[in-house]
Amino acid sequence: MPPRAPVFRPKLFTCLRGYSSRRFVGDLVAGLTVGVVALPLAMAFGIASIPESAAAEAGVSPPVMGLITAIVAGFLISALGGSRVSVGGPTGAFVVIIYAIASEHGYSGLVLATMMAGVILVIMGVARMGTMIKFIPYPVTTGFTSGIAVIIFTSQIRDLLGLSAHGDSDSPPPEFLGKVHWYVSHGGTIDWATAGLGVGCVAALFAWKRWGLRRVPGPVVVMIAATALVHLLGMASGAGGGVETIASRFGAIPSGLPLPRMPVIDWGSVPALVWPATTIALLAAIESLLCAVVADGMLGTRHRPDTELVAQGVANMACPLFGGIPATGAIARTATNIQSGGRTPVAGIVHAMTLLVIVVLFGRYAGLVPLPALAAVLVVVAWNMSEAQRFFWLLRGPRPDAAVLLTTFGLTVFTDLTIAVGVGMVLASMLFIKRMAELTDIRVAGGNGGDADADVRLEDTAREASGAPAGVEVYEIRGAFFFGAAFKLRDTEDKIGRPPRVLVLDVSRVLAIDATGLHALEELRRRCVRDGTRLILVGVHAGPMMSLAREGLLDAFGTENMVGSVEEAVALAER
Repeated sequence: MPPRAPVFRPKLFTCLRGYSSRRFVGDLVAGLTVGVVALPLAMAFGIASIPESAAAEAGVSPPVMGLITAIVAGFLISALGGSRVSVGGPTGAFVVIIYAIASEHGYSGLVLATMMAGVILVIMGVARMGTMIKFIPYPVTTGFTSGIAVIIFTSQIRDLLGLSAHGDSDSPPPEFLGKVHWYVSHGGTIDWATAGLGVGCVAALFAWKRWGLRRVPGPVVVMIAATALVHLLGMASGAGGGVETIASRFGAIPSGLPLPRMPVIDWGSVPALVWPATTIALLAAIESLLCAVVADGMLGTRHRPDTELVAQGVANMACPLFGGIPATGAIARTATNIQSGGRTPVAGIVHAMTLLVIVVLFGRYAGLVPLPALAAVLVVVAWNMSEAQRFFWLLRGPRPDAAVLLTTFGLTVFTDLTIAVGVGMVLASMLFIKRMAELTDIRVAGGNGGDADADVRLEDTAREASGAPAGVEVYEIRGAFFFGAAFKLRDTEDKIGRPPRVLVLDVSRVLAIDATGLHALEELRRRCVRDGTRLILVGVHAGPMMSLAREGLLDAFGTENMVGSVEEAVALAER
């Protein structure tokens, strides 16, 4: 048996073998392009994710947190990851959970939860759990992704329309219904200059995509144009109101990264942060591996899932040291990287370095960017995340899948993402068990699988259908014999009238059996012993045979009562 490959094998080291100047030029152009595209997204995700109270505690403004995350995580995920072209940074999937954690536990709680999530991700990678993430059902991922899109959209309405407070609150509450109520009650405070600019930016972004101008980053063009328009026309906020900018709300953007510092850990808050940290880790794992799968589909490559999880863990442990927030693989930026010519992790590293140079050289100008322009960028991101066509396609599909989709979506929007994912997984698992149980059938051998006629005893039907002599009944089990289907054997036992002399059970189509299935078989054996019936098993496969041996049941059933075919069993019964 060949030795298993090591868990941690960064793609960067593989790709640098035979690396050429021509490939470097392609990676350089792609990295520069993605770096420019990531600039407005990083600031927008930072603003959407961090409440102002948590930002005040951290001493770092939300847009700066987004930039720090894009730089630090972007570098580490590309340098250490298991994908050739994945680009890491803050993403829309995290907005909801980050905002909730920071609101409840403060920025210090968010820092601790993020570092704990990093540790969990490393453990998942070392435990080789990278391939298990793909087993999360599609209705669950679509449900919580669409729910996140709704929450991101509603969180941007204030900045998009320039709504102002009445003095009772500085910002809308975090929960969805509270936000809707806040917007309705503050609807009369719309700043029409802000609203016009925000709606115009949204229209421009959709038009940019519709016209196919994808080689030039639309968010960057719209952000620069909106910034120039606001300041040339004197629309920036002042004493008399106007369009808010990053600087007017959050202060100036520093020209550089803060020095790393170890946070003060409140060990008493660790138990309360275990579940939020687990949620961050699961979301990071799902998003990053989904991103890697999308990249593989575009390039025809193969990623290393366990290495990718380890890299995600390291990045999420490092980001909080600089004042960042949780990060994962970004599908849109990864696709942009591929379309721009990126083919190795060098492109992702160049993207991070590009952002760092922009912050150092032009960071002071970032404060001039109007907030409605960033809100417009997130509105378009929310629309793209919603996957509206796939959402409605799933709604038209099987009703159980639609129920899982709507449940996950509704719980994400109205309660909490952690609850939504947990309940969605439980519902999907129950539906899977039900479907698998329906595929497992216990029938009269030679029959059509339907119930016997009510006027004919089941043992007579079994004997006649299989051609067995009187006193011998033959049944077969088809499918996986697990806890979801074990009850069918008990139901069959209950339908049998007088005990037969010999009961033949054909299990040649049973490839897997669990503890509940073994227990059901053992109950049947004991009932046969009590009734004086000989039980013969036909065609026991290696897997079920090993399960019987492991549970010490081989001697109880007797190897003399295990044969290879129904004909042998009938002949044995006749003797």
